[in-house]
Amino acid sequence: MPDTSPALLAATPDAPAQAARTRRLRLLRALERKVLWLSAWTIHHANHIRPNRDGLKVGGHQASCASLATIMTALYFAVLRPQDRVAVKPHASPVFHAIQYLFGQQSRERLERFRALGGAQSYPSRTKDSDDVDFSTGSVGLGVAMTLFSSLVQDYVRLKALAPERPVGRMVALVGDAELDEGNVFEALLEGWKHDVRNLWWVIDYNRQSLDSVVNDRLFGRVAEMFELVGWRVVTLKYGKTLEAAFAQPDGEHLRQWIDDCPNSLYSALVYKGGAAWREALTRDLNQHPGIRRVLETHDDARLHALMTNLAGLDMQAVLDAFESVTDDRPTCFIAYTIKGRDLPFAGHKDNHAGLMNVEQMAQWQQQMGVPAGAEWDRFAGLDADARELQAFIDTAPFHAQGTRRLAAPAVPVPASLPLPKDRRTSTQAGFGRILDEIAAAGGALAERIVTTSPDVTVSTNLGGWVNRKGLFAHTPAEDVFRELKVVSAQRWSLDPKGQHIELGIAENNLFIQLAALGLAHELFGARLLPIGTLYDPFIARGLDALNYACYQDARFIVAATPSGVTLAPEGGAHQSVSAPLIGIGQPGLLSYEPAYVDELSAILRFGLEHIQQPDGSALYLRLSTRPVEQPARALTADLARAVVEGGYWLREPAPGAEIAIVAMGAVTPDALAAWESVARDFAGAGLLVVTSADRLHRDWIASRRARRTASSRAAAGALSPVERLLAPLGRNARLITVLDGHPLALSWLGGVAQHRTVPLGVEGFGQSGDIPDLYRKLGLDSAAIIDAVAQAVTESW
Repeated sequence: MPDTSPALLAATPDAPAQAARTRRLRLLRALERKVLWLSAWTIHHANHIRPNRDGLKVGGHQASCASLATIMTALYFAVLRPQDRVAVKPHASPVFHAIQYLFGQQSRERLERFRALGGAQSYPSRTKDSDDVDFSTGSVGLGVAMTLFSSLVQDYVRLKALAPERPVGRMVALVGDAELDEGNVFEALLEGWKHDVRNLWWVIDYNRQSLDSVVNDRLFGRVAEMFELVGWRVVTLKYGKTLEAAFAQPDGEHLRQWIDDCPNSLYSALVYKGGAAWREALTRDLNQHPGIRRVLETHDDARLHALMTNLAGLDMQAVLDAFESVTDDRPTCFIAYTIKGRDLPFAGHKDNHAGLMNVEQMAQWQQQMGVPAGAEWDRFAGLDADARELQAFIDTAPFHAQGTRRLAAPAVPVPASLPLPKDRRTSTQAGFGRILDEIAAAGGALAERIVTTSPDVTVSTNLGGWVNRKGLFAHTPAEDVFRELKVVSAQRWSLDPKGQHIELGIAENNLFIQLAALGLAHELFGARLLPIGTLYDPFIARGLDALNYACYQDARFIVAATPSGVTLAPEGGAHQSVSAPLIGIGQPGLLSYEPAYVDELSAILRFGLEHIQQPDGSALYLRLSTRPVEQPARALTADLARAVVEGGYWLREPAPGAEIAIVAMGAVTPDALAAWESVARDFAGAGLLVVTSADRLHRDWIASRRARRTASSRAAAGALSPVERLLAPLGRNARLITVLDGHPLALSWLGGVAQHRTVPLGVEGFGQSGDIPDLYRKLGLDSAAIIDAVAQAVTESW
């Protein structure tokens, strides 16, 4: 240990600075010890002290927390600044909550209710936790990628000066080594390289263990190469200061080589078995070296174990040195060697991922930690440092100095109406592109805050016009080479910091994480953006995990998915969607629409641009079609626009007490209209209901029923939802024929609203190549099939 006596410090030219560093290190080590204790105790309390009413294991990952205690203590109490944003490894959530507790931003009550209703969440959550969560994590790998795309958004906001100027922050991900098995991490890495991402730190907790086993040595040996391949700096934190000092002694190079060559599985097993096992292994392999024999002679088992487990990721000074050595904006990967379960009874054991200390083990460990019984939640119990000194140090931590770090931005005004294309025959996909093109041409605040993105399907989802006007976003300007060489092209692919389209590769996970980052820009970076992403509707399932992740964070964006159903008919079943409407209905935090006509789309898009900015709003999913259809000759009145947004309207009004109603959604509406014209000749008064949002109708119906159950007034008890008002004119024994280019379940629930008998039509199997008339006939969606369903409904005995 260095001599830090007052006499020596006084004689040193930089004595005050050295004294400050020594004090900081001492206090950080004390806080590291407390963070480790609080995280383990929080989990223990949840599993062994709090009453367990259902008999389920609560869990909490004590071992995964222990391996990150040093790194997270160093980051939060010394290295991070208020502008930095962090995605915490999911299984280190209790460490995060413990740090927030020490900051005064987490309550003891919520820690006591960890993983219980109203308590701290199992994994950090922006929407459900009360402490200062930057990015929700949970589905491993997604939080890691989120930091990369957030770094890109930070540059987007900064280069356009869309928010008040503030320091540039680092986007930091604390990464479990097993998270690198997730493919989306490497998809994001490649995208980050293409977009020249900056100010990004990924700190890999290399404890060499996954959920079920020890991480393969050969696999992880390539990780540094992968990062370097895409331009990252790699900083490896392997050996702590004590081990480095041992390596500097005679024969120390043999000890280093032995550890370097030690397989992960053997090293983990020796960590678990302890000092005697280390002694046996080193004696067997290195006893011929005098320097190693001296180490073994001068270290008892406890000291030998401490020496052999002195990895840099668990050494506070080594961690600080590594972080503070990086001062530029180059993306950096820190590979931090740690031990899963360090200092806990099951440290290193391959089965420790979900392991928990039992009551006896915790009692023994509590004694080792010096925490008195009854003082388990005390913020500084068991520490040698003075409580007032620790509190002052915490209060001046840079990251915490400004208190809450969640920003805000005013809403962007949306005009009373959006452009309405005048094409007599067109598709909703084409109409979508035309509307955005006209918004871009008009300019103004709305046009300046829209940012679009797409996974290499920009042109085929009709964003070409928008991009021609607004350009592609990039850090460095670059003109379109085809344009420079005067090669005729409909697309102008110029790159510029002023550009408003982010072109992605073909990776739907990247699309949704990019939309999540853009959709949180107002809270992360103080700038309100209106993100719109496009993709092929069949491939929404490929990015479903990331879509769910984006919605779980309450990110706000609009995703336009096209073509719906089988309407890209010649492409065959691989490019046709079946269950997408059910995804729209079932996904929390997402409101889905499927317009049939472009005027409906105009009303929905206008509503959506406002809705994604509302405190009680959500993200929006538009299911569009490539099928050109005749547009209705009508005015988009305020009443019609309101009905479209509420989820449906009567294209052909039913007579009072009508016995037949056809209900259609999306691209099949022309077939439903043709069927209605035939049916109306035999069933006077039959109606044709166009549903623009089964999702909106369903959720408002459920909310209305719930409100009536708890209503305290007669008026509230009688309030009807939009779908109940729409179906009210029909007779009690009316038949509903529901039809959509998607799974029939998306509309068949309508029969439960007023107990109407229902015949649902839709797509339940994979499609095939063909044209729309052939496929609709084969799948039972054309007008003839709808007419047959009407006949079936009126003749069958129910």
